[in-house]
Amino acid sequence: MLKDAAGKITELKCSYIPESKSGADTSGLKVQGTLHWVSVAHAIGCELRIYDRLFKVENPSVEEGDFKDYINPDSLQVIRHAYAEPSLRKANFNDKYQFLRKGYFCLDRESSEETMVFNRTVTLKDAWAKEQKKR
Repeated sequence: MLKDAAGKITELKCSYIPESKSGADTSGLKVQGTLHWVSVAHAIGCELRIYDRLFKVENPSVEEGDFKDYINPDSLQVIRHAYAEPSLRKANFNDKYQFLRKGYFCLDRESSEETMVFNRTVTLKDAWAKEQKKR
């Protein structure tokens, strides 16, 4: 990976090994990472609302002080300019979608033909278990 003076990534150097394709690996290589991508030329624009825990602790009622001291400032992250598969243009409110490596999402009622909005409903990993190990 090459970066410019400001630290912005300007170039990626990688290799494509067709024999290592998931589900049909005959390469014998141990894959250390998988790149998931959407073609920007064919993608649709959308907004993502990434909901996380409301509190930084599992049970604020048993903690010292005011419960508001334990509010997670990152409980909502909004990504206003994301790219998604064009097939999501046909999404409806009753369907759920797994966005690879991010979790499960549903179409928000505030979506319009101009701006599709997807809300994360479930993450893929149990973040509480990870937090408990830090203590």
